[in-house]
Amino acid sequence: MKASFDEGQPIFQQIAEMIEDGILNGTYTEDGQIMSTTQFSNMYHINPATAVKGINLLVDNEILYKKRGLGIFVTRGAQAKILSQRRKTFYHDYVMKLLIEADKICLETEDIIDMINNGLKE
Repeated sequence: MKASFDEGQPIFQQIAEMIEDGILNGTYTEDGQIMSTTQFSNMYHINPATAVKGINLLVDNEILYKKRGLGIFVTRGAQAKILSQRRKTFYHDYVMKLLIEADKICLETEDIIDMINNGLKE
């Protein structure tokens, strides 16, 4: 997990993203327990309320679930759900922008594929 925070995004969202990254890379397994909010706040020197807000974001999105008195766990199917959402985001944030710009400068699909396969040559 990354140890510093980007000032361009709220810390609670970055905490949620770090947990998602941990789920994607296998640090946290489905039905496995994640660190407590206290552990997050101590490890990253953040307010415990900020850690709670990041975790609750994932609970609300059904990526995590709470077992009263036991801790916070990864929901079954969380990895697939995260991958699906991130792929949609990638498509909208990157691919669509690429296609719009490619259209503006009259690039054909084959040109884009060649650039991706060979790297952009200046």
